[in-house]
Amino acid sequence: MKKVLGAMSGGVDSSVAAVVLARQGYEVSGATMLLSGNEEDARDAKLTCDKLGIPHFTLDLKDKFSELVKDPFSRSYLDGETPNPCVTCNKYIKFGLFLDFALEHGFDLIATGHYVKRGEINGVPVIQCADDIKKDQSYVLWQLSEFQIAHAVFPLSGMEKSEVRRIAEEMDLVSAHKSDSQDICFVPDGNYAGFITESTGVKSLPGSFVDANGNILGRHSGIINYTVGQRKGLGIAFGEPRYVLSKNVAENTVVLGTNEELFKKTVILRDVNLSSAFVLEGKFGVKIRYAHAASPASLELCADGCLKVEFDEPQRAPAPGQSAVIYKDGYLVGGGIIK
Repeated sequence: MKKVLGAMSGGVDSSVAAVVLARQGYEVSGATMLLSGNEEDARDAKLTCDKLGIPHFTLDLKDKFSELVKDPFSRSYLDGETPNPCVTCNKYIKFGLFLDFALEHGFDLIATGHYVKRGEINGVPVIQCADDIKKDQSYVLWQLSEFQIAHAVFPLSGMEKSEVRRIAEEMDLVSAHKSDSQDICFVPDGNYAGFITESTGVKSLPGSFVDANGNILGRHSGIINYTVGQRKGLGIAFGEPRYVLSKNVAENTVVLGTNEELFKKTVILRDVNLSSAFVLEGKFGVKIRYAHAASPASLELCADGCLKVEFDEPQRAPAPGQSAVIYKDGYLVGGGIIK
């Protein structure tokens, strides 16, 4: 019987994942990572484990979470990028330090409540999109290594959210009626600029809005308050809508332009991670945002290790720092950071 350590956040998904694992015959334990003020969630996870009659561990990873996730998030924003910290957290924390702990303590596998499937192509472990495509979370797992994928199971892979809720209600789990988390866990109010200023002590200074030719259009309140594609909240009126096209940290300027100017056919990716199960030939589907549908594109590896993505149709507002994630026939191929 394989031993599995379930990553339990206190939410309904990870709670039901533990239920499903137990029903499937695994020897299950639960563990909660203390990351950023989630002690109450850890208590809920412990209550669920007690109800299931399985052991529960608590891992204090707050310092590592700050070092590996929160601090790089702030630096990226200050560099004019729009990062996705969930991607980084999955690589270094949930499937990194958590997996290390599990293997060191005699567990064979870890489990999470992500809505994805684990598959295999020619002996290579791969991630496959979930049956419930509206809940599919493969986008935030593109940085995982084949070793990490091989040592993970996803009990909710073939389930829909309504079924997960039903199981939680039937078992009277404390998480049964908890709402799904929507925001970045360490910025629950969505005020990224406030978090960055408070955590780094660096204040984003006012500067100039400019057009593509460098003509000054007005004043902005600090680069970290804007992201590529933004229209609302610019604090400046024009005869027609203006959008953030790009940000220049060195000159402390925010470039504004028309919606049409936001569309790009070519995107260059850095920090590329690709599954060895696929050959980079033919067309792939590429998503430049979590909620976007994958769009057809061709891929070309560059001499410097970057990846050139050539879309069939121009994509709106690819933003530096965001993840571009690559798919083939419902499988996760990999991805990179938009450069």
